[in-house]
Amino acid sequence: MRALNVKLLRDLWSMKGQMAAVALVMSCGLMVMIMARGLVMSLETARDEYYASHRLAHVFCDLKRAPNAIGTRLREIDGVASLETRIKGALTLDLPGLAEPADGLVLSLPDGRETEVNRLHLRQGRLPEPYSPDEVVVSEPFAKAHGFVPGHTLEATIYGARTTLRIVGVGMSPEYVYETRPGETVPDNRRYGTFWMSEGSLADAFILKGAFNSVILTLAPGAETGPVKKDLDRILAPYGALVAFDRSEHVSTKLIDDRIAMLKGFAIAFPVIFLSIAAFMTSAALTRLVRLQREQIAQLKAFGYSSADVGLHYFQFALAAVVAATLLGSVVGLWLGQNLVEIYRRFFQFPNLVFRPDWWALGLALAASAGASFIGVLGAVRQAVKLPPAEAMRPEPPTRFEPSVLERMGLLRLLSPIQRMALRNLERRPWQAFFTALGLAMATAIPIVPGAMGDGIDYLMDFQWRLAQRQDATVSLIEPASPAALHALAAMPGVLHVEPFRVVQGRIVNGLHERRVGLTGRLPDARLNLLLDDKGRAVELPLAGLLLSEKLAEVLELAPGDPVRIEVQEGRRPVLETFVAGTITDFAGVGAYMDFHALGRLMGEERVVSGAHLTLDNTYRSEFLDAAADTPAIASAVFTSSARESFQLAMGDMMGVVQAVYFGFAIIVSCGVVYNGARIALSERTRDLATLRVLGFSEAETTMILLSELIFLTLAALLPGLLIGSEMARVLVLTANTESVRMPLVLTGRAYATAVLIVLSSSMASFLVVGRRIRNLQLLAVLKAPE
Repeated sequence: MRALNVKLLRDLWSMKGQMAAVALVMSCGLMVMIMARGLVMSLETARDEYYASHRLAHVFCDLKRAPNAIGTRLREIDGVASLETRIKGALTLDLPGLAEPADGLVLSLPDGRETEVNRLHLRQGRLPEPYSPDEVVVSEPFAKAHGFVPGHTLEATIYGARTTLRIVGVGMSPEYVYETRPGETVPDNRRYGTFWMSEGSLADAFILKGAFNSVILTLAPGAETGPVKKDLDRILAPYGALVAFDRSEHVSTKLIDDRIAMLKGFAIAFPVIFLSIAAFMTSAALTRLVRLQREQIAQLKAFGYSSADVGLHYFQFALAAVVAATLLGSVVGLWLGQNLVEIYRRFFQFPNLVFRPDWWALGLALAASAGASFIGVLGAVRQAVKLPPAEAMRPEPPTRFEPSVLERMGLLRLLSPIQRMALRNLERRPWQAFFTALGLAMATAIPIVPGAMGDGIDYLMDFQWRLAQRQDATVSLIEPASPAALHALAAMPGVLHVEPFRVVQGRIVNGLHERRVGLTGRLPDARLNLLLDDKGRAVELPLAGLLLSEKLAEVLELAPGDPVRIEVQEGRRPVLETFVAGTITDFAGVGAYMDFHALGRLMGEERVVSGAHLTLDNTYRSEFLDAAADTPAIASAVFTSSARESFQLAMGDMMGVVQAVYFGFAIIVSCGVVYNGARIALSERTRDLATLRVLGFSEAETTMILLSELIFLTLAALLPGLLIGSEMARVLVLTANTESVRMPLVLTGRAYATAVLIVLSSSMASFLVVGRRIRNLQLLAVLKAPE
């Protein structure tokens, strides 16, 4: 073994604490990169393979009713590769052990052949027999939530008719990888599912024999979606078609793409932070080592080692930290990714979602960490290489000692001599003090992000289910109905108050920008389901004009007062030229709202309703549920308490894991930065501290001289760290701010207090370790040291 290698191993062992701190901080950045890139790879691979193998549709269109003969004409549209017409509707279920009725979406499967688009992936059982009136395939999340297997039966209501369904298969579809009830942001697998039945039997149930009400198609290679959608809208317009839309507007695919985009940003931002801190720590440790080994560097050069040999020798210190960090970061990152993919399986239903490491990310992680470390030690290596042997044999010039700037200003007269010593030393090494404080500020910032996320979810739940959704239940009808249906709802057992709403599908257009959206008509004096601003205050519904979701107004580049066109896709399909009266705050999807009566006049209707929000007397809850189950016109009855419970359960595990990971990172960074800074300061001032001991200073006093520096830096880093953390949380919220789901930015004293407590506690642990080393100083070594 070469002499330099022996020296390297000995020096690494003597600096094991500092190098371990550097490697731990560096490994945090690498494990985030490896975990996030692995999750991106896993989701993208599972998505792309599933979409391709099961032929997910490129374009979707729902309509009222069209004869099957139109399908031939649709297949002749230029750019269409394959097309399926199908039947699509709602059903309700009466399940044992479930207080309120479950509901779901039911879709038809072709009789006697395999579907060409959106093919089912069977997990158990088989497909329904052709024209079988009672056989059904159930979506896997719904089946798992209830323990259903082939052979079980379900009591269901389809288009007002009660029937018993027999489960013959359990499967999943690429169309509903993220399976949620319309208008909701998280899955409720106990109360909502997707079902597939024979086309012939479903046509009889929905009175659509020889007809269809939904179209899905795939595009030929090179075809564009725009012209195909326009031709589809034109042909199906006489049959009550809604706006055709592509994958980018499909709820399931959009949510998946949004989550992948967030992970990609996460895989870049946080590794940069951790690797920057690690680079500073490596630079500080190696710079001090070069200073301590001036004589050794001179001797190495005198014995014939070249400057390149010496430079490579000190670069190997950084390489050792990089190798250790890469090994640790890779192992922990892969382990975290495998555990997090289990949580993603609860949300995204892929046939084969397994953790797939991004091996390119491992190479990139190694290159990034090596680059950051080498940049950090470049100054120290340059110093070692340029040091002439004759100069290196002489002791390092002593540091200039004088009163600090604050002392000369007369601001430190009330401080003790020990505290003045600490401030003088910080002022003599301003850059080292700055970067140590910066590392502590980043450690303070990191816990604010999960704290803000947790507080944001708490605020969202309070905003959504206490301030906005004050109703006990929301009832949706299978078909828009006359005011008689509203009176029937009001007469149901336990109903205390009813507020109707009307939803029509349309397209909002502003120049080149357009969005498919549900236009909701509401009563101006509504008091159950409220529209709120960003402060949680109720927004009055104007008699003219529209209220838009803030996100929708942003996407369409609209502001209050701007004109806008609405192309309604129902009834007489009118076109409304109106204006934006204002915006409202919501956190799921996007919407447009107008006066209930104004919408009725636009549609040429008289108080037609799509459903109602209800206030209930809980003592009559069971009677209300029985009446709802026996009412054929009701498509679904969703209780607000159940929706809140589902959201809380779905987000609880995810937030618990995220917070644990972030808090762990903060502890590692704060401990590493403080310990590294303390060990460097101790190595620089060992003789000074030991000399003070010989002169009569106590152990406590000499310990406080050094620890006071770290305490000053820690306290100085807290406020900037809180500001940096607030900005990081703001950027993260903006990154997660999509059309499908949004997170409010909420920064409370609890998040700040948690961040400060974590940094102070971990810093105190480092203080104790370094304090023990100070107490063990060898005083005789000072007496033997040359002047």
